[in-house]
Amino acid sequence: MITFFGALLLLIAGYAVYSKFVERVFVIDDSNRTPAYTKRDNFDFVPMNWWRGNMIQLLNIAGLGPIYGAVMGALYGPVAFIWIVIGTIFAGAVHDYFSGMLSMRHGGAQYPSIVGRYLGNTVKSLITVVSLVLSVLVAAAFTAGPAQLIAQLTPLSFTVALLIIFGYFLLATLLPINRIIGKIYPLLGGILLFMAVAIGVSLLFQDNPIPNLTLTNLHPQELPIWPLLMVTISCGAISGFHCTQSPIVACTMKRESHGRKIFYGAMVIEGIIALVWAAAGMTFFNGTGGLQEALAQGGPSYVVNEISISLLGTLGGILAILGVIILPITTGDTALRSSRMILTEGLSKFFNMEGKVKVLIVTLSVAAPALFLATIDYTFLWRYVGWTNQVVATVMLWTATMYLLKNKKLHWICGVPALFMTGVVCTYIFYAPEGLHLSYKLSVMIGFSLTAVVLGWYVRQIFIHRHANLAKAANKAA
Repeated sequence: MITFFGALLLLIAGYAVYSKFVERVFVIDDSNRTPAYTKRDNFDFVPMNWWRGNMIQLLNIAGLGPIYGAVMGALYGPVAFIWIVIGTIFAGAVHDYFSGMLSMRHGGAQYPSIVGRYLGNTVKSLITVVSLVLSVLVAAAFTAGPAQLIAQLTPLSFTVALLIIFGYFLLATLLPINRIIGKIYPLLGGILLFMAVAIGVSLLFQDNPIPNLTLTNLHPQELPIWPLLMVTISCGAISGFHCTQSPIVACTMKRESHGRKIFYGAMVIEGIIALVWAAAGMTFFNGTGGLQEALAQGGPSYVVNEISISLLGTLGGILAILGVIILPITTGDTALRSSRMILTEGLSKFFNMEGKVKVLIVTLSVAAPALFLATIDYTFLWRYVGWTNQVVATVMLWTATMYLLKNKKLHWICGVPALFMTGVVCTYIFYAPEGLHLSYKLSVMIGFSLTAVVLGWYVRQIFIHRHANLAKAANKAA
């Protein structure tokens, strides 16, 4: 239990201290007019209060991610606490902050455009495709689950439930952000927070204590911690999907100083939610072995339902049902909204994308494949989302690193986590079943070798930019 409370305090301290350090490195200026005013269209660009932006960001990036992922990650034991704390403070929250603030600084630019500006057009083209595929898969995954549950609990068929959810998706995507998303997300965010707090408090009164830190891998199947834990717990530590969502809120910021509260703050809140559910998974079923049996019986949704009903009674059952239905939908709708914004921005270089009809056509072009994937057994595709998600996160961290390098700032705050995540994705791709499925030892060797190559590129970039800055200084002096 000491480990759990220590991790909780570290997350809070991370926001209180490290977020301010990151903000100072970025250098904010509230005299700058934000895109919410300079590009105001009362559609995507609408000024909103920071607390509303924080709740929208939280629901955009969270959904069931920090619950399901944390429950699965709890199979590794208390070592999951370490990853949630370190990942959130030094990687995930930094990743989210820079993805949002760079979007704001560049007029509400979408993630691929930011990547292209600092890593080149080749990487931009690749990441545009990857981002759209990731968003469509997320929208599909976070539609099928709620539709299945609605079909089980009501007279509605799965198909009807699916169409109703997608009908809402279209409304949320096509209407101004302050019409639906801006109004209901604060309420739904409150449900998510209440659920986490109630579960956390209830754990303190259970017979089974929350386990303390041990570096021993407690996974029942003895799966390796590196790199699987870092991919299993993505939402709640670091997730590439977040950088596709941050520009949505960046277009609504009233001032630059709100960025720390919105982006860094939402990620810390998500880390706390993941911490609570990881602790619940380890504790409620009396160890990782019991958790594994529960997951085998009905998956993460069964585990969440059992924990909620047992600890919170009827209220817990209602919250569990609301959570499993509503929270994924709040991520799916903004996944389509970000897809529409990315595609619109990309096409605007070739076509005039103004007009409601064109917006509708672009929206349907990303909604159609998501709807199709939600109707089939796409489990084999979903297996690729995990590492794809972390590849996107890694690219965003390198993008922020290049931004800091070019502006002569402390680039290591992004460069170190970027290098760490490079090692994660390189090793995972070679080891995982959906990758090349090589032996663990060989995968680690290849992963670290590729990371060393990237490190060499990073060091070279440092010297290149240092030389360029010295040359500029010399020219000015002359």
